[in-house]
Amino acid sequence: MIIVPPEKTKHAHFIKGPAGQLEVVRDKAIGEERKALGVVCHPHPLYGGTMQNKVVVTLAKTFQYLGVQTIRFNFRGVGLSEGESNSGEGELEDLLAIIKWVSDEHPDYELWLAGFSFGAYIAARAAIQLTAQKLVTVAPPVINFNMHNLPPILSPWVLVQGERDTVVSPQAVFDWAESRDPKPIILRFPEADHFFHGQLVVLRQELEAVLKD
Repeated sequence: MIIVPPEKTKHAHFIKGPAGQLEVVRDKAIGEERKALGVVCHPHPLYGGTMQNKVVVTLAKTFQYLGVQTIRFNFRGVGLSEGESNSGEGELEDLLAIIKWVSDEHPDYELWLAGFSFGAYIAARAAIQLTAQKLVTVAPPVINFNMHNLPPILSPWVLVQGERDTVVSPQAVFDWAESRDPKPIILRFPEADHFFHGQLVVLRQELEAVLKD
């Protein structure tokens, strides 16, 4: 159930999550709306990750420009979301609660998932448990978290990686992606660092072109 937010977060909603309320922002579709809802996951809560992260906002904008209403949210313990960070297990529960909320509200809509860094790991794990019509993972932390043992990801999947990333090893990400069966579509960005400084517009444009198909 949505709770009326306080004035200082007038653009946010709150839903009941596994560890208390979760802070949620709904971004409207731009242009002709599809029957799809997007959910975007932010980077690691213990390293400053929030739903206001610029890559997260860019992923949301990408979905919006494709006519998809999109949800961003703060994992437990971030912003006004209650609870404490839980090494990925609790955060996966948070994402599944968000997905259930939007699915209950629009049961006939497609689900599009995206995540950046730690959020990519959480989004990938969710995509294994349920059917997503689109999955976008940006700079997945394949070494920091045990992503090599993930079961096959069967959702249509786009993997994005900057080649100047000093937080996540680009080569480790590319090797991991090539080892997957089925493999994702791989988008390489030669000039992009981990946070895609100066590359956010290019990121959105290239992702839009791929996701349109």
